[in-house]
Amino acid sequence: MAAVLREAGAGIGEVGVKPTARPGEPVLLSGGNPQIPKGDGDAPVQAYIAAMPGWKSDIGRRMDALIERTVPGVSKAVKWNSPFYGVEGEGWFLSFHCFTKYIKVTFFSGASLHPPPTGKSKYERIRYLDIHEGQFDEAQFADWVKQASRLPGERM
Repeated sequence: MAAVLREAGAGIGEVGVKPTARPGEPVLLSGGNPQIPKGDGDAPVQAYIAAMPGWKSDIGRRMDALIERTVPGVSKAVKWNSPFYGVEGEGWFLSFHCFTKYIKVTFFSGASLHPPPTGKSKYERIRYLDIHEGQFDEAQFADWVKQASRLPGERM
């Protein structure tokens, strides 16, 4: 079983140490991914983005704004400590997750995008985009979002 680590303080790296945060602040799980309660709508997604550490929060805000501009009326939720974006009645087309040095964007029908994102998955349809600090191509991302929102989504 994987150890749960605290972001700061004594006991980092010890098996069984629970994540801690100041009162009112979200816990950051290993790799810096915010632990946000699952929920539907914009509020839990905004809480997740606000809790993203460092430069990742700015990228999260930019991605969220691009998705909203590109897909008017987009559905949002937080599931499994990750924001999800979809089209009502069509399923989810995208999610993202924080890792220590990058943000991993999951395109659920990414193999059908042109050009497809380069990160392959063990699942044929899924493709990943890893965004590292200073390497966010907004134009390409917006194009993929537009394409992905028009493809059949993932139902969860």
